[in-house]
Amino acid sequence: MAGAAITERNSLEETLHPMSEHDLLEVVEIEETCGLSLWGWEGYRAELERPESIMLVARAPSETEDGKRLNGFIAARVTAGELHVNNVGVRPSARRRGLGSALLRATFERASQMGAQVAVLEVRAGNTVAQSVYGRQGFVVAGRRRNYYREPTEDALVMTTPLETIA
Repeated sequence: MAGAAITERNSLEETLHPMSEHDLLEVVEIEETCGLSLWGWEGYRAELERPESIMLVARAPSETEDGKRLNGFIAARVTAGELHVNNVGVRPSARRRGLGSALLRATFERASQMGAQVAVLEVRAGNTVAQSVYGRQGFVVAGRRRNYYREPTEDALVMTTPLETIA
């Protein structure tokens, strides 16, 4: 997905940018540290090719000591008026500073421009931190998918929110 940097900044001063193929090694690294369903490099690369995808990264203002530039990412897709949030990941060192919420808000704005009216996601039933972040963005639990996740096996809560409630 091409485009300019998104102007919203969070408390860490990251800027949000469309994800590119050059970001994928760090995206996969963040994915692995977050306990997400693993898409891997090829999965994200294929998703980048889809015009209905919204994929953003949070780029730090400068490299860290270990040469990293990304602190978070989001991968989502708009289909039939619905935004499906597939993966949101934030480096452990960058958590609890509003970065996940900033990524969600920027994605909601883009999805609304693409005609989406509702956002949907699945979250591990035991991931109360992510559920809290989503709840602050207007999501409510709409259902449960039994044994949805693997390694470890766990139920998913299905959460939804109408996009017009997103501020």
